[in-house]
Amino acid sequence: MNGPAPTTPTGPPSELDKLRRRVEALSRKRDEAEARLHALLSSLLPLDDLLGDTRRRASALHEARSAREATAAAVALSEQIDAAHLMLRGEFARHDLSPMEVVGKVVDPAEMRVVGTEAHPSAPDGTVLREKVTGFRLGTSTLRPAQVVIAVPGPAAEPEPVAAAGDGPDPAASGETPAGSRRAQPRRTTRSQRKLPHKPSAGRRRRSRRS
Repeated sequence: MNGPAPTTPTGPPSELDKLRRRVEALSRKRDEAEARLHALLSSLLPLDDLLGDTRRRASALHEARSAREATAAAVALSEQIDAAHLMLRGEFARHDLSPMEVVGKVVDPAEMRVVGTEAHPSAPDGTVLREKVTGFRLGTSTLRPAQVVIAVPGPAAEPEPVAAAGDGPDPAASGETPAGSRRAQPRRTTRSQRKLPHKPSAGRRRRSRRS
């Protein structure tokens, strides 16, 4: 006749069991983190290849011997840069990293840092006009705050006029003398050239000397 089956203890886990479960959980998290890091680094290898090719195309632009070659190299270089940027943003999105897109929104101190202001006739006060540095979110948290320029009330600043060659002020009209040049002086004439009448006393002095 068989005896009763051994019963499994139903009490709370011992400290050794708790420690074993923690070690197992930490080991799983470490393996997951290593797998994500391996996948991230592997995904960046094509970007390294693309940047290497971009560098070669930049050298071709520098060494271009004609305007046609320079134009073709510049277009190819621009396409390479766009492709590298899109590839990087795609990897960011795959890892739940996204740009903030804050232009046109009211400044939020939790996600943005104001680095400048600009008068604007229609934008509400405190509205983000442009980003100096793009901000990024990792999931719902802020990985890097955006550096922004915000609007303040006032008329828009007028662009400074670009002075063309030869459009400077006329020194003669303003009475100014250009640096390094001498002011023009009137020509002096002799007494004979001016044909001034002789004074009577001058004639008497000549006659007295002859006598």
